[in-house]
Amino acid sequence: MPYGLIHYNAPGDTLEQFLDFAAQAGFDCVEVQIGDLWPQEGPSPEEQTEQVAAMLRQRGLSASAISAGNNFCVDREEEIRAQVVRMRRICDLAKILGTDTLRTEGGWPGDDPRPAVEWVPWIAECLGRCLEFIEPLGIKLAVDNHGYLTNEWPIQLMVYERVQSPLVGANLDTMNYRWFGHSVEKLREIYEAIAPHVLHTHLKDGTGARQDYKGCALGEGEIPLDWAVECLKKAGYSGPWVAEYEGPRDEGTGYRKCLAWMKANC
Repeated sequence: MPYGLIHYNAPGDTLEQFLDFAAQAGFDCVEVQIGDLWPQEGPSPEEQTEQVAAMLRQRGLSASAISAGNNFCVDREEEIRAQVVRMRRICDLAKILGTDTLRTEGGWPGDDPRPAVEWVPWIAECLGRCLEFIEPLGIKLAVDNHGYLTNEWPIQLMVYERVQSPLVGANLDTMNYRWFGHSVEKLREIYEAIAPHVLHTHLKDGTGARQDYKGCALGEGEIPLDWAVECLKKAGYSGPWVAEYEGPRDEGTGYRKCLAWMKANC
């Protein structure tokens, strides 16, 4: 399986410099941000995506996924349509880039006071409407456990139950559940429950929750990464192992340590 990293907190002030680092450090793939392909969501992202695809080929890299930056916490028809139309365009970019995975968000309700469970039907509605085009394209939507909604892991499972598609599943971020406030011991249960739905990974380590959170290289924190990997392998996961490093930004030491850990343990 390929080993990758996300375009975040890595060396390089430009996309080209980031890709140079990824290739020189020995990574196989990268997760590409939508802003790398569609700056300010202007009118013509296809040409930019062609250029990024060429940059990847020149360096012997592939794209593990595109980070879509969507917001499916919307409950008005015009907002739902806008989100779905946008995702359709990003699917076209994915085909140009050569990836079959969009790393998606559940969404961000902002100041809306409704409990997380009340957003399940709306997240599922947006994902369900995407099936019309992701199925013929073979595109997978990997929903991240990110922020204050999908880190409530039963919310994730409710969404997958509603959508009922093998093309809609999880991007497993191993640290975010802990950041949210779940105990280290609870992570073992969560990983086991989510593993059958995982389509993409963010292997991330650290310590503490919320204001006490500190990121570090894989294997240097409190996260039971070995158990996460075991659960994924047992569930038949065959996608890329992708590192996300949130320790102090450095000249690449943190991400290089993450790569070494993945090669030794995944």
